[in-house]
Amino acid sequence: MANSTQQKFDYPQSLIAETPYWSLQTRRQQPALGAVVLICKEPATAFGQLSAAAFAGLQGMIAAIERMLGGFVAYERINYLMLMMVDPDVHFHVIPRYSILRIFEEIEFNDAGWPGPPALAEAVALTDAQLDALTTHLRVLWEQGVH
Repeated sequence: MANSTQQKFDYPQSLIAETPYWSLQTRRQQPALGAVVLICKEPATAFGQLSAAAFAGLQGMIAAIERMLGGFVAYERINYLMLMMVDPDVHFHVIPRYSILRIFEEIEFNDAGWPGPPALAEAVALTDAQLDALTTHLRVLWEQGVH
């Protein structure tokens, strides 16, 4: 069963990939094109509570995410935010960063915070159809091994 953080981030609609320990989901609010959330499926509300297996699985997920997003948006930098102020389960907001406009499905995505911290409040809010399109695109890249 999905935890509350997975559900808040539109699980299962936003699901790109998952392992026994991690769920990778498209962020409906896109501060930069390709923003995703990596959510631990274990019942942990602090990073130090994760099992050794979840920590071990994290390395593979991070490497795969970076390959997938690198191929998709050609990011210049990538940010991992572990804020956990509202959503209690261990999770990271993964935000690819870039200096030049990106376009997906005729939608323009600026990285308004570049070159500083991500401007989370200036995100593009995806509709259900747009979330589906982006998630499907990322899922296909993941399944094709572009990760």
